[in-house]
Amino acid sequence: MTMKAILVAGGHGSRLEPFTQYTQKTLLPLYNRPVIDYALGSIRRAGISDITIIANQFVGQITSHVGQGLPGERIHYVIEEEPLGVAHALSLARPYNEEARLLIYFSDNITTIEFQPHVEAFSLQTTPPGCLLIAREEANPQAFGVAVFDEQGKVCDIVEKPEKPPSNLAIGGIYMFDERFWDRFDVAVGEHGPSFSISDVTRQYVRQGEAEVISVGEETWVDCGTPESLFQASIMAKEGKLNPHPHR
Repeated sequence: MTMKAILVAGGHGSRLEPFTQYTQKTLLPLYNRPVIDYALGSIRRAGISDITIIANQFVGQITSHVGQGLPGERIHYVIEEEPLGVAHALSLARPYNEEARLLIYFSDNITTIEFQPHVEAFSLQTTPPGCLLIAREEANPQAFGVAVFDEQGKVCDIVEKPEKPPSNLAIGGIYMFDERFWDRFDVAVGEHGPSFSISDVTRQYVRQGEAEVISVGEETWVDCGTPESLFQASIMAKEGKLNPHPHR
């Protein structure tokens, strides 16, 4: 089945102020390329060529940089005029992404992981494969969704920002969902309204035994949402640990 990607790059980037007052957060420099090139590079190297970018009022800056993408790509832009939450942002991308398996990528996340084998295996499944949760080991995972495992080592729940984390596996901002995502999205939005989080969807897959967690270890992933982490990621990029290719 077709695999598409949604790159969530909206919001005001308040953690990166004052840099984001006049610049779209994904266009801030990460060593010698903007942040968005590293996110798009991960998506492109995974073999996905149909990409929807959710952006804020600075969408024109992204379109000027990304344009219509690379040869053979389909790039769709949607504008999140106000930051009204994840549910609203994803609903803007929905018209381009019905009846497809999805890689949902929150743009703050820059990783050394190559997704191509996971995307290929996920897309080739003849029956709906559920969801794939990509987790990283965190010494202090309290700021993330954290995976809970049963005695057999199978994921049985996701808890959001727990004071006492049940494991050190933080579910980051990169997910794969099968073609049932939007049905379960609708259920979650109906139940949680404005407080919706992506974990409300993943939890449905978990309860049905249809979720898998892949741990990518430590020092493989940077949340570029703060000046400090952006600087850390820039050092990794300078050292050649992060790959922005291919790009225009």
